[in-house]
Amino acid sequence: MFTGLVEETGCVIDIVHGDGAIQMVVQIKQCARGLKKGDSLAVNGCCLTATQIVRRKTFTRVRFDLLQETWSRTSFADLSEGDQVNLERSLRANDRLGGHFVTGHVDAVGRIRKLIQNGADYELEIAAPRTVLDYVVAKGSITVDGISLTVAGVGKNWFRLWIIPHTMKVTNLSEKRKGCRVNLEADLIGKYVRQFTDAYTKA
Repeated sequence: MFTGLVEETGCVIDIVHGDGAIQMVVQIKQCARGLKKGDSLAVNGCCLTATQIVRRKTFTRVRFDLLQETWSRTSFADLSEGDQVNLERSLRANDRLGGHFVTGHVDAVGRIRKLIQNGADYELEIAAPRTVLDYVVAKGSITVDGISLTVAGVGKNWFRLWIIPHTMKVTNLSEKRKGCRVNLEADLIGKYVRQFTDAYTKA
């Protein structure tokens, strides 16, 4: 379980395609504190398991083994060496919940249709499939590449977000452009509410 509050961005060092799995190596700093082999780390909003940890004086390189299923259902296929990825360690029971409940299970991939600066802030619009939009409401929560964000508006096949300068600075959104794909996770509470109401309606 995560909160969608990105702790740092890591740098993709290597991506190797092997038999049945893909290995991705990410160079990290802050999120390496206390990280052990087998621990979970949210990488662009996707919960991955650290399978190898190599520590150096000023940085740590962590390897993740990705299933083909994960590769095909996320935007990881768009990554190249040198790209930045958003990182967050898993939530501890005594941590503050500053964002919202995030599972790290990507629901779908969206595509940026607008990212422009508007004053000091940024306007971000993302085209998304109905499987995600069914749970998106104005003033509700959505996770974009692991970032917990508040929905500002919803269209027929897209939703709008307002990004403050701090979020732009500390996440990989500064590298994104129109047409880029992003991982999306709808609000967990919204999913349960939808399931309960659907069951009640069909009863």
